[in-house]
Amino acid sequence: MRKYYLITLTIITIVFGSLSLYAESNIIFGGSFQTDNRMYLKNNNDFSWQEYRLDLDLDANISDNVHFYSDFWVRSLGFPNIQKSSDLFQSKMVTPQKFELKEGYFDIYGLFSENLDVRIGRQRITWGSADKLNPTDNLNPDDLEDIWDFGRHLASDGISTKYYLGDYELSAVFIPSFSPAVFPGGNWATALSPSLDLPTGLSLGSFSDKIILPENNIKESATTGVKVAGNLFDYDFSLSYVHGRDDLPLINKVIITPIDTVGTVEISTEMIFPKMQIVGFDMAGTVGDVGVWAESAIFFPERIIQETDLSGLGMGTQESVVLDDAPYVKYVVGADYTFTNGIYINTQYLHGFIHEKEESIEDYYMFGLEKKLFEDRLKITPLSGGLEVKNYDNFEDNYAIIFSPEIAYSPYDNIEFIFGAYIIEGNKSSTFGKMKDYDDVYLKTKVNF
Repeated sequence: MRKYYLITLTIITIVFGSLSLYAESNIIFGGSFQTDNRMYLKNNNDFSWQEYRLDLDLDANISDNVHFYSDFWVRSLGFPNIQKSSDLFQSKMVTPQKFELKEGYFDIYGLFSENLDVRIGRQRITWGSADKLNPTDNLNPDDLEDIWDFGRHLASDGISTKYYLGDYELSAVFIPSFSPAVFPGGNWATALSPSLDLPTGLSLGSFSDKIILPENNIKESATTGVKVAGNLFDYDFSLSYVHGRDDLPLINKVIITPIDTVGTVEISTEMIFPKMQIVGFDMAGTVGDVGVWAESAIFFPERIIQETDLSGLGMGTQESVVLDDAPYVKYVVGADYTFTNGIYINTQYLHGFIHEKEESIEDYYMFGLEKKLFEDRLKITPLSGGLEVKNYDNFEDNYAIIFSPEIAYSPYDNIEFIFGAYIIEGNKSSTFGKMKDYDDVYLKTKVNF
């Protein structure tokens, strides 16, 4: 495996270098290398995250009408995963590594008409105007691998077009196959996973699950989207529509089988990805010197019935609605401002986190304050984080506070050292409150080239 990564990296370097030699004026080759190490403040100060990432970008103007872009990640991610002696013979178990084509596409400008641009390939299609948390950004699946990297998505293989009509822009997207979201690993896996409540008097002995992906054809797997964007009264705005599927699975079948006579049971589940239609609106602009934005999405899901098989307990089969077909809304409003003394503040109110639907939707108040010093070499963020509120009537048992202070120092151009922490306090009935015992600190470094 290590040999494979070295060969692949060598080929990429040779190709990029050769292209630079033959078309130096039309090609931009760059990227970054970064490290990210995190450690729990409790739990014996175990390490919680380790990532070393090489990010390679190639941007090439092939002609006046054709452009190419690619982004490769080569990563050492995680810790040795050794379970038995035979694992020691596999380098991927000793030093986990990943090679990813994050994006790779080409643009054709003025195809058939000078107003039409077409992009084909693996692409990240970003919709919405809010800061990282965007209810209308639903074309690419969520990448929750690092839960703290808000707004991260996978790229999708497809076609996107833009047609320019004066001051307006009409976009259309077609993604032929479905890809689910990437779930966070480790302790965070349970925070966003679908919950499953056992009947009274039963205890869990073993658990298994099965994911049912949609059929691999256009009718069942394709995602389509259209958007019109423009400017009205000095505010940028857009209206959008997406037809596809939720990228987070939902349990639609449960089988509970007794193991013994004292109430221990085996549970097996099936999970599917509901169809979804989404109508979105967003805007951004300024009020005086204050930047403002707002974004809203109305979700129209299909109705999902969960079948619970209790026949092994002599209770037959029960059905319940786990997702109704009634529409629900997620939205965000925010603002930012830079004072004359250089202090920058950013605040957002979010109604509905990534995984929330219908009655489970909660409120989140996000905030940040930062100050740059010494000609921007030092950036201090003493106040950053958010407040999650699940239930205002019983606030004490339904909240979480996230505090994430940070200090970033850049001794020279294109290099940065970052030290910070993720601290959570609250009740475990809330999404982030479930992780209150897993506060950690981190040290990151990054060099751009």
